[in-house]
Amino acid sequence: MKTMLKAFYTKPLVIYLVVALLAISTFAGPADAMFVPAAPHQDVTEATAASAGRAADMAKIQVAFESKILQQKLMDYGLSPKETMTRVNKLSDEQIHQLATHMDSLQAGGDGVDILISFLVVAILVVVLVYLLHHRVEIK
Repeated sequence: MKTMLKAFYTKPLVIYLVVALLAISTFAGPADAMFVPAAPHQDVTEATAASAGRAADMAKIQVAFESKILQQKLMDYGLSPKETMTRVNKLSDEQIHQLATHMDSLQAGGDGVDILISFLVVAILVVVLVYLLHHRVEIK
């Protein structure tokens, strides 16, 4: 253990880790919060067109909420289907349209990019460590 602490790569590795942790914590974005403004007054033709679009979007969302898998997931989170629809009905027209348009692109398990990046970082660290140890790895 003492020879490992006296190795030539210990100090650069410690410096790298300190700088990496500082960089990660420094560039984190701030959390923003604000009140949602009330919708401005609309004239009758805009309101009719908006309600027709909202109805189509709500039908698409309703079909998605009828999925057994989604219902079970919501029940796991403590939301009944009635509570879920109540919360969806409170969304603005723009938010409902955004949810309906992006619903097809949502993936249940994520896209896996984070896992791929994690594996690449680990692989690079292993290669660097093997290089620094001059291709000798001794386990006692």
